[in-house]
Amino acid sequence: MSTYVFKAMDLAGVKARGEIEADSREAVSNQLKSRGMIVLDVADKHASREIELSFMKTVKAGELAVFSRQLATMISSGLSILRALYVLEEQTESKFLKETIVQVRKDVEAGMSLSGAMEAHPKVFNQLFVAMTRAGEAGGLLEESLRRVADQLEKDASLRRQIRSAMIYPALVIFFAVGVMMALVAFLVPVFAGVFKQFGGELPAITKVSVFLSKMVTSYWWLMFAGTAAAIFAFLQWKKSSWGKPQWDRFRLRVPMKIGTIVQQVSVARWSRTLASLTAAGVPLLLALDIVGKTGGNVVVEEAMDGVIESVKRGGTISEPLSKTTIFPTMVTHMVGVGEETGALDEMLAKVADFYEDQVEASVKALTSILEPIMIIVIGSIVGFIVISMYMPMFTVYNHIE
Repeated sequence: MSTYVFKAMDLAGVKARGEIEADSREAVSNQLKSRGMIVLDVADKHASREIELSFMKTVKAGELAVFSRQLATMISSGLSILRALYVLEEQTESKFLKETIVQVRKDVEAGMSLSGAMEAHPKVFNQLFVAMTRAGEAGGLLEESLRRVADQLEKDASLRRQIRSAMIYPALVIFFAVGVMMALVAFLVPVFAGVFKQFGGELPAITKVSVFLSKMVTSYWWLMFAGTAAAIFAFLQWKKSSWGKPQWDRFRLRVPMKIGTIVQQVSVARWSRTLASLTAAGVPLLLALDIVGKTGGNVVVEEAMDGVIESVKRGGTISEPLSKTTIFPTMVTHMVGVGEETGALDEMLAKVADFYEDQVEASVKALTSILEPIMIIVIGSIVGFIVISMYMPMFTVYNHIE
């Protein structure tokens, strides 16, 4: 069988295009006509000559949120799921997302449910997306569930943007500091080192350090780059490993200067928002707790959810095991307890998420204000160290002349 690209139009005049696997062009035309569509064009699909790396194929949270909201809008307007997917397939700009929608549409055409078709693409549709879609299908409220998914994705993307934008300034300053240090060591120190040779005598220890760094930068720069790349690669592999990830997640929560606090607040905000969305969409509680543990982004949250699931299975509450963990503050456990007692758990969790998202914003601003003077001191210390190390031999020679 071959893959063919087609252009067609339905009886209402809505144009559609996509891909179909068939034995011939005639078979493609017959399939389209059996769906009540008018065939405009059928052509062979030629393999792309572009080099595509699978790990670079990603879909941004914002693009997925737009897809979810548009799908919800079209379904609520009376369009069938299949027709809505055809429209989204036509207008989506992201190539990877478009390819995924094509595959989802084909699976839906073959008789699969929308959630089942999405589940086959975990790189695009995570467990949260699939579970809420499935709950919407079961409860007859698919468009509402898709809107909740869009809200969740937009909140999560906003939280990430907030942190990322706050870290741009420190990152630029650090990059500039490293650049200045490398320039001084590579160009300034060798000039002074040549002068020091004419003086003769023993160089001060601080000057020897600068000269050694200069030789490393100018003569063994390739070794420095290779060592840095190897260290980064080893760190990333360790962080992804089954034994390294728990250590890294626990370490992040203990980092001083409010960094650990921000990590905790982000984890709690994400946990609260996700669980609120799942419970409001009608996802069964045990399944929701399992999903929220796996999508929490921190192994400490996942371990806490294991205890909560065991408590719920025994007929217990969510708040009681949460109170025994270190990552969830007392306020969270009390509000969850009130939500369980009043039957408004999703509303309480949404309030918790709103509160901690605001706390993240305040904490990030506080961290930025702390980092600014520290970075100025560090840059000044680096430049001062190099300058002093270059002038120390001159002071020694001057003293000998006197």
